Amino acid sequence: MLDLPLALDLLVSALVGLAVGVEREWSGHTTGPDGRFAGVRTFTLLGVIGGFGGWFLRDGQPVLAAVILAAAALFPIAAYTAALRRPGTTTDGTTEVAAILVATMGATSGLGHRSEASAAAAVCVLLLAEKSTLHTVLRRVAAHELRAALQFAVLALVILPLLPAGAYGPYGSFQPRQLWTVVLLFSGLNFAGYIARRVIGETRGLGVTGLLGGLVSSTAVTLTFSRRSRTDPALAVPLALGVVAACTVLLPRIFVISAMLRPAVARAAVPILLPPFVAGLALIGVGIWRAGQSREHPTSHATTVPDAGQNPLGLVSSLQMAVAFQVVLTAIAWVQSTVGTTGVLVSATLLGLTDVDALTVSMTRYGADPGHVATAATAIGIGVLSNTALKCTMALALGAPQYRSRVAIGLGALAAGSGVGLWIGWA
Repeated sequence: MLDLPLALDLLVSALVGLAVGVEREWSGHTTGPDGRFAGVRTFTLLGVIGGFGGWFLRDGQPVLAAVILAAAALFPIAAYTAALRRPGTTTDGTTEVAAILVATMGATSGLGHRSEASAAAAVCVLLLAEKSTLHTVLRRVAAHELRAALQFAVLALVILPLLPAGAYGPYGSFQPRQLWTVVLLFSGLNFAGYIARRVIGETRGLGVTGLLGGLVSSTAVTLTFSRRSRTDPALAVPLALGVVAACTVLLPRIFVISAMLRPAVARAAVPILLPPFVAGLALIGVGIWRAGQSREHPTSHATTVPDAGQNPLGLVSSLQMAVAFQVVLTAIAWVQSTVGTTGVLVSATLLGLTDVDALTVSMTRYGADPGHVATAATAIGIGVLSNTALKCTMALALGAPQYRSRVAIGLGALAAGSGVGLWIGWA
């Protein structure tokens, strides 16, 4: 009687080898003076051999399985050794390594893990097919970018698991592992903003520049653009659009942070954050449309997005954010225990003037109690409103006349949207 599960396991083992073999032949690695040993048939057979090896292991015959899998691994090694003896042969061993991997994926399927083997095969074929793309990307990666990626891996995979998960200190407000999670979150956001600026560029319009700069700091964008409006008055209109864009992108940033840390607070904040976000999108759309109609907005002027520092992770700013978050968290716990909800909202107003991100993270902790979720969402909305007022004041104090009027209209619309959102959330 046919063992259908086993037949499917062996079929997937064969398909794994077939997929890799097709890619090797399609890419030309089996032909020419430097042609390698295996094509579509050989790779398919290697996958089947690995499948039988996995099946024998599952059937309680480990010695037979070991012999089969060892032979499947030794065959490409012997083929690679023989290929190196041919004149003019390169030392590239990708095909041979892929052959060993095919046998391994076949064994994985033979052990009954068909989904895992199929997923690994898809990734393997993608890596083989995108060789030129990967090499191009690597040539464009700077040394400090690679270091930043490695640093993030250490921060996430080494340091985070070592930190205790308990609560310490007054009011149990000091939680090392969650505090380090905040560092990882903001480092990841800084890195994402850096990559976006690398991909899109920093000279494709001040609106886009402000939008990307808002991923790091909308306040820094407002300060930089306000000062530049005085030195280059001709750019007053697109600079104002850039500030509105930076303040608009702050809203989904807040939502993402709260959703990652406390989904209930994020859901409660949606009706509060949505009206100003819609208002911001409308203003950006109108500004882009007018720029296209009048051609009065120069986009060839280079401008610098406020960066997170030489390190794309913005690690220093992320650590500062974590310290600010801890201070705010302790203060809010004290205020809530002594004054109550009103004190939390007043604190949110003051904190929003300086650091909306720290307020957001703190409110996700405060919203751990289901009874505090609505208050936490309201506090975030109040912080956004006070932060908008601060940036409007900054632009009015530092900007050129035409820039000031445009920013006042744009940020005024965002503030009105925040007011509507708070009214909806409170109701």
